[in-house]
Amino acid sequence: MAIYGAVPVMYSHGPKRSAGVFWHNSAETWVDVVNYADSTVVSSLVNLVTGGQKRRVDARFMSESGIIDVFVFLGEKPTDVLRQYTALTGTAPLPPKFSLAYHQCRWNYVDEADVRGVDNNFDVHDIPADVIWLDIEYTDRKKYFTWDPLKFPNPSEMVANLTAKGRKLVTIIDPHIKREAGYFLHEDATELGYYVKDKDGKDYEGWCWPGSSSYLDFFNPAASKYYSERYRFEHFPGTSKDVHIWNDMNEPSVFNGPEITMPKDCRHYKPPQDGNDGLAAFWEHRHIHNEYGLWNIRATFDGMLQRSENQFRPFILTRSAFAGTQRYAAVWTGDNAAEWGFLAVSVPMCLSLSAAGISFCGSDVGGFFKYPEAELMTRWYQVSCFTHSL
Repeated sequence: MAIYGAVPVMYSHGPKRSAGVFWHNSAETWVDVVNYADSTVVSSLVNLVTGGQKRRVDARFMSESGIIDVFVFLGEKPTDVLRQYTALTGTAPLPPKFSLAYHQCRWNYVDEADVRGVDNNFDVHDIPADVIWLDIEYTDRKKYFTWDPLKFPNPSEMVANLTAKGRKLVTIIDPHIKREAGYFLHEDATELGYYVKDKDGKDYEGWCWPGSSSYLDFFNPAASKYYSERYRFEHFPGTSKDVHIWNDMNEPSVFNGPEITMPKDCRHYKPPQDGNDGLAAFWEHRHIHNEYGLWNIRATFDGMLQRSENQFRPFILTRSAFAGTQRYAAVWTGDNAAEWGFLAVSVPMCLSLSAAGISFCGSDVGGFFKYPEAELMTRWYQVSCFTHSL
């Protein structure tokens, strides 16, 4: 089971031909890759003496559940194979121009004065900046699609001031919903049956940033439509076309859950079947875990297109990723630390995601945990010139 994301595609290439395999399964999956070249001392000596090329690489995929749905791509060059894979799973749309520029984010900017100070300091020091990000503290007690009335009393004015300088704002929206009486999102989701269910068919209750939380079931078309509509300007006051979205914690993350996610026997919506196919009337979480975040960002993408009547390209950042994520969002590598090893690994991580179709990728510059030394920070900024980074 992936902690953040999983794209089960594998490529091989040689001097004359290339191939790819896409294992279309979002359940917990074990992939075992064994290189039989020089696997023993004897074979190493034989190859050395004879000049032989007795090489073989085996890959085994084993998933806990789901159907066997395998796609094989053949071509002369790796680009031929990648072209076939993205024809199946989609390509990234042209990103908004600002999204390729400088982003400023931390956990957290605590109020409007904090945002104003950061914004003004970029001008004072003559540093070009295009985007400021807000983590969860902008909300009213961690209720999404709201603003803290004391710390962010005038969000429209704050956004307008950024817009006047050509800058954008990104706000975080996570899929866990605070279970609080009177909170419109919780009241609606409860009444309409839009939450993921536990094994007994009741609304699943887990623990995340707001405390007691339930999780929207994006596999339910009605729930996704409802969620998408929350992004309309009239439903999310204080926002404008210059406010974009960060979907975090969408694996989904559950602090008190097994493996820090929801139990595998939780139930998700499943479309009614034509006739009796012998299958359950719901999907267990074990079947769909690795693509929960994909359906989350798809609903966000649809909502952001609808709010502007398809006039403006959305920018969305996601932590969870699966095959096809590139159609809707950029990806970052998650909560790293201010260590040289995390800088080093960020490059192959993003290259691997790019080979899997997700070309818009980056990492937290300087690390999320700990404080970077000066040279590490400098080197990370240099690397981030070639990736999307925060």
